[in-house]
Amino acid sequence: MNRRQWFAGIAGATMGAQLPLRAQKGVPLKDVDNSKPTLLLADFKPKSMLHAVKSDVETPSFPVIDFHSHLCWGDTLDGNQAMDQLSTPDKVLPVMDRRGVRVMVILTGGYGTALPKALNYWHKPHPDRFLVFVEPWYARANEPGYANFQADELVKARKQGARGLKLLKTLGLFLREHIKEGKLVKVDDPRFDPMWESAGALGMPVLIHTSDPEAFFLKTDDRNERYEELAHHPDWSFYGPEYPSNMELQEARNRVIARHPKTTFVMAHVGDSENLDYIGECFDKYPNLNADISARIGELGRQPKKAKRFIEKYQDRIVFGTDAVPPPAGNEVPQQVFCDDLYKIYYRFLETGDEYFDYAPAETPPQGRWKIYGLGLQTSILRKLYHENAERLLNQKLV
Repeated sequence: MNRRQWFAGIAGATMGAQLPLRAQKGVPLKDVDNSKPTLLLADFKPKSMLHAVKSDVETPSFPVIDFHSHLCWGDTLDGNQAMDQLSTPDKVLPVMDRRGVRVMVILTGGYGTALPKALNYWHKPHPDRFLVFVEPWYARANEPGYANFQADELVKARKQGARGLKLLKTLGLFLREHIKEGKLVKVDDPRFDPMWESAGALGMPVLIHTSDPEAFFLKTDDRNERYEELAHHPDWSFYGPEYPSNMELQEARNRVIARHPKTTFVMAHVGDSENLDYIGECFDKYPNLNADISARIGELGRQPKKAKRFIEKYQDRIVFGTDAVPPPAGNEVPQQVFCDDLYKIYYRFLETGDEYFDYAPAETPPQGRWKIYGLGLQTSILRKLYHENAERLLNQKLV
């Protein structure tokens, strides 16, 4: 018997008919239904046997400003200026109070007539609890004079009460030359230069979401670690020649940041939580650059040593955020569904040295099949992440 035959024999002995090994040998398993020889991954919900410390962090060490939330949502390309309220202040405020969240920054405040709807619903009744950002009016991006129009819209939004500018990944991945058709508009398209400059002149921080996890740009196959997530959200896949690469998008973002040094930029989701060395280089190169940690503790927490060193080094440039979306809409994205447990997981991740715990309040890990480890950050760093850095970016004492 040669080596190949030997390996083939081992494989055949252990994998025959996909049945449990003991059942193959004639030893029945009490709890296994042998009429169903395979277990679907979607049905696999293992319980860890690890005897690990479980800290229950009910409230944070310091009051929190959640710099990244979506309590309302409007269209970004249709131009109808719609605005849907995803919850009510009466439902949101009790959770905030229980979990020590002093302020929530609502990023998707819309544009045009949608913005006042968001401001009147959230900010004006509770000016010390909810802040609202404005979004670009993409539906007019192919009109003559758009560059100056968009810059002027930012001035109007600031007068109405908007505190910053939010860009979804629409720019770079969805907006096209004819809004929904034609070539994709690049992140560093010069027609947006007046908008970036206007934000800087108005003192409005720009929270920009560029790119996505690297797996979203790869083929959704058996080698993709986010197969389940992409199968559940197929529209999150940007694999194929019609899309730019993950790095092309980020380099375009960096060119924008370099061209507008007087404008403060905040990268959503750490910028690239899977490549902290690269993001560190960006921080070192661009002093006007910051980042939030929203919806990425699943990535940071599986590289706790590196993540801790990263946050310690750039502790003045990182803000707390969750990307919270209230239920029922938020139920589709368990890693960011607005609820008590979401904040408790974040606090546990940042404040304790706990090992091997869930990064989302969900029975099955929604972003990838792994657990995370706590960072146990110093008190002085926690204070900065929780609210001091956000107050500096917003130029307002909020806590």
